Amino acid sequence: MVDSWEWARRVLEGAGLDPGRLAGLRPLSGGTYNAVEELLLTDGTRYVLKVPPASTVPGLRYERELLVSEAEFYRAAAVAEVAAPHVVALGEDTAPHLLMTACPGEPWDGSVTEAERTPLRRELGRQVARLHTVTGPGFGYPSGALGPLAPDWRTAFTAMIEAILDDARDYGARLPRSVDQVASTLKAGFPALDEVTVPALVHFDLWDGNILLDRRADGELRIGGLIDGERMLWGDPLADFVSLALLGDIKKDEAFLAGYREEGGRAEFDVPARVRLALYRAYLYLIMLTETVPRAVDDEKERWVQSAVAPELVAALDEIEALARVAGA
Repeated sequence: MVDSWEWARRVLEGAGLDPGRLAGLRPLSGGTYNAVEELLLTDGTRYVLKVPPASTVPGLRYERELLVSEAEFYRAAAVAEVAAPHVVALGEDTAPHLLMTACPGEPWDGSVTEAERTPLRRELGRQVARLHTVTGPGFGYPSGALGPLAPDWRTAFTAMIEAILDDARDYGARLPRSVDQVASTLKAGFPALDEVTVPALVHFDLWDGNILLDRRADGELRIGGLIDGERMLWGDPLADFVSLALLGDIKKDEAFLAGYREEGGRAEFDVPARVRLALYRAYLYLIMLTETVPRAVDDEKERWVQSAVAPELVAALDEIEALARVAGA
């Protein structure tokens, strides 16, 4: 059994770094799937090391090879000149891992004042818009977890929906409607997916915990980095708006949308766009409800998911039904 220090030294050596410079290890919290540690070197340099769980650990279908997707996100974010970690090494064979640079700052939390929030959300909007200028070779998850990239967004997203519904069936997930009812409602919204013709870089997990804020020497808070890009996909930019307004409505975030549009991002909410946004909300909330089973969450987390997430899934499904009728009228 290799201990954490020995493993970290091996990773550093494999990345062409001096393993003798390792001065400290610190587990990082906040992740729900991969194990994450911060590596501190003798010169003060910090790296972050991610290691996936054993293949025998239960998970969702799309969660295979997440580190491949995360590395892809950081490489693409560098092209867009967006604050994010840089990939140092990716091990994909017998000892999968991802070694990356550490970004400055701490996760966005409730200590941010309203006066600070507005410019931060505006800056975030500009950075997300730059992410969305990067395009991929096809649609879907670059990890290949659900198969090769698809030539069109409807094919890719349909596969994503089918995978999470299969997970819900297999795990007996507690959903507010039956799997078959959910599937039927979602299908009514699929025609709106055909409007998406360019596969854009989508983080898909940009809730506050994955946005680092760095307080500069002058006291100003700035975005230090967008992290945990393991759930990235090539698809519709609107898909990012779900986690950016988790359990809420992105249309009310005027500061974010202003920054997004300033950087050239398109944020229009006509009927097809609202259908797609509801589809993506439903997809994320299906993930959140289903993953509680393989994660074996405690009773408190289960109660929160059922009280906070399940109603939002119902609201998204109801919106799809209503808008599909409007589109078909």
